[in-house]
Amino acid sequence: MTGATVLVADDDAAIRTVLNQALSRAGYDVRITSNAATLWRWISAGEGDIVVTDVVMPDENAFDLLPRIKKARPELPVLVMSAQNTFMTAIKASEKGAYDYLPKPFDLTELIAIIGRALSEPKRKPARLDDDTQDGMPLVGRSAAMQEIYRVLARLMQTDLTLMITGESGTGKELVARALHDYGKRRNGPFVAINMAAIPRDLIESELFGHEKGAFTGAQNRSTGRFEQAEGGTLFLDEIGDMPMDAQTRLLRVLQQGEYTTVGGRTPIRTDVRIVAATNKDLKQSINQGLFREDLYYRLNVVPLRLPPLRDRAEDIPDLVRHFVQQAEKEGLDAKRFDQEALELMKAHPWPGNVRELENVVRRLTALYPQDVISREIIETELRADIPDSPIEKTVARTGSLSISQAVEENMRQYFASFGDGLPPAGLYDRILAEVEYPLILAALTATRGNQIKAADLLGLNRNTLRKKIRELGVSVYRSSRSA
Repeated sequence: MTGATVLVADDDAAIRTVLNQALSRAGYDVRITSNAATLWRWISAGEGDIVVTDVVMPDENAFDLLPRIKKARPELPVLVMSAQNTFMTAIKASEKGAYDYLPKPFDLTELIAIIGRALSEPKRKPARLDDDTQDGMPLVGRSAAMQEIYRVLARLMQTDLTLMITGESGTGKELVARALHDYGKRRNGPFVAINMAAIPRDLIESELFGHEKGAFTGAQNRSTGRFEQAEGGTLFLDEIGDMPMDAQTRLLRVLQQGEYTTVGGRTPIRTDVRIVAATNKDLKQSINQGLFREDLYYRLNVVPLRLPPLRDRAEDIPDLVRHFVQQAEKEGLDAKRFDQEALELMKAHPWPGNVRELENVVRRLTALYPQDVISREIIETELRADIPDSPIEKTVARTGSLSISQAVEENMRQYFASFGDGLPPAGLYDRILAEVEYPLILAALTATRGNQIKAADLLGLNRNTLRKKIRELGVSVYRSSRSA
């Protein structure tokens, strides 16, 4: 809608000049101010068709001004800009009724496109959340990739659209799902998560939909499923690509008809649950292999959201490190600071385990090193550290980024497969415990430079118990010791 009047407020003279020139060339009438008071005077006088404003201005914060704007002129679109590029900034902009949010530095072409879209859409009153915004920072990062995620989530907060989150293991898929729930319209309902890869395939339907007494052998009582537990809230279906076909068919019916039956039940149960699914698999490839229903994929993939691996947003690592250090301090650990060379080395690391791996490293450094400042030398030591002869480590190396439980599961699958149609020798439980205990104790001794007192404390074991296990398992204390 060329010829429309754009009201611009920003205390940065250079930005005011750039916006004035760009918007004027795009055919808009532009009025420029450096303060909130003048902007409010124009708005209250009925001037302007759209507002473009910075958040922080010398006389008033735009987030404090926005409620007055929406009350006086609820149909006036307001585009918020901010150099405070955090998840909470995007959420607050949505809460206060902003049409959209743009992080600085912004792309002029995108800004003009948003203005055009806002002016051409039917006038509407933006949805509002309650004003009691929760404190804290559920998502961390200022990179362009994270900014786009913040904006998508802010737009989804007041909807019940089904979301499909994809990304490598450790990128924070459940964290994103929780943020969407905690700051959305279902925040007062339950958030229920289920990992399809962690449940035996023959029990998934019972876990999801519940079962009646006598539905199968061992079903001595009625049991509620995750759908019933999540009623009125959000159900997070993690590793959806591992769901068996029968369960996929039943889930499709829920998405199509809004109802399900328990295992062994006959009466349909209506459900009011928002579905957020996640996977680190290529579901289109699974569809081609006949492992995933194509119709279910399109039902789940209403809004796709891909989380980038940490290596693709390395500029976020310093912020993430500070965040994890602050979390550790709240848990009672000593305050630490990472020097610049250490942070640069961490930014150059590929982080195959993504944010989860980074968090584990920061927590380990915070817990085990007495130094107040974590140096480059410490980071070099930790990042090249390796647990020798560990079967779990070998499995991780073969299969990529896995959690410990996933690595053990993969190792066990391969172990059983090696016997063909037969079974391993008896006494498997004790042998597996020894296999897990050995690298765990060795890792603790390695991290504490062979100090058995510190290692026992780290493991939560009595010192004599640790000594006994070292003898029984044949752990080499000398091999695990390293000079600082």
